Amino acid sequence: MGTPQFSVPILEALVAQAYDVVAVVTQPDRPVGRKRVITPTPVKEAAIRLGLPVFQPEKISGSPEMAEIMALEADIIVTAAFGQFLPDALLKAPKKGAINVHASLLPKYRGGAPVHFAIMAGEKETGVTIMEMIKKMDAGGIYAQKSLPITKKDDVGIMFDKLSLLGRDLLLETLPKILSGELQPVPQEEQLATFSPNITREQEVIDWQQTAEMIDCQVRGMRPWPIAYTTYQGDRWKILAVTPLEETTTHAPGTIIERDKKTLKIACGDGTVLSIETLQPAGKGLLGIAEFLNGSGQKVAVMQKVGQDDE
Repeated sequence: MGTPQFSVPILEALVAQAYDVVAVVTQPDRPVGRKRVITPTPVKEAAIRLGLPVFQPEKISGSPEMAEIMALEADIIVTAAFGQFLPDALLKAPKKGAINVHASLLPKYRGGAPVHFAIMAGEKETGVTIMEMIKKMDAGGIYAQKSLPITKKDDVGIMFDKLSLLGRDLLLETLPKILSGELQPVPQEEQLATFSPNITREQEVIDWQQTAEMIDCQVRGMRPWPIAYTTYQGDRWKILAVTPLEETTTHAPGTIIERDKKTLKIACGDGTVLSIETLQPAGKGLLGIAEFLNGSGQKVAVMQKVGQDDE
């Protein structure tokens, strides 16, 4: 059970290792892009390529698809970023239960956006956890974990690719021991649990009161989706890359303190400064800062503060 590209290497590896994948469950086809073209999930595309039957329930609980899945009498359910809660009856149906490849070092960052939250929080590392699935979200016992550093160059897209391969390898190492009963889950330390619910619109907005380092973490933690942004005169300006600088300033956070043909520096919290490298003005494509400044110099020259309309 999986949906995004993160799940695809895991599915492919199970097939390559000669596990009998009796079915693949993924989210329904959705409209994608500006033209809203109905598009299958990456997992569905992989399943079709591999010749596997696919189920796409809008909501799996109580659905006809759920009854069909349970009738398959699978030994185990493997989930990886599926995107729906599984009802208790389905979790208990397989002989060996259900396990999840979760993209965090549980009990930290339970929920649907663990990679985003880890980067936004400035964590130095994250990882994957193979865990048993229970009714409570991401709270089941841990079979195995493996960590991975988060570098200053990493964003959500890069980390998803890294963690997908890490999760694939850890699953292949762990699954035989789970199926044989050799490996038993270790309960999580509930008091250490933190949560990473799906990103809200409010969290996408850059708060210039934060330090330059934390804004950099937010920008990378929102890239390539959903993208952090600020506002100017009612327009949304997406910010895709920034660089925290060593220099300091006494200007108020959000003030443009330096601008030339190649540089746009903004004051942030605690007297820190960052340079904007890549942005997307409202109604335009992505622009490197030099291209933006050379094409929009007059408008930038009159900007004094960003981040709040008309402030």
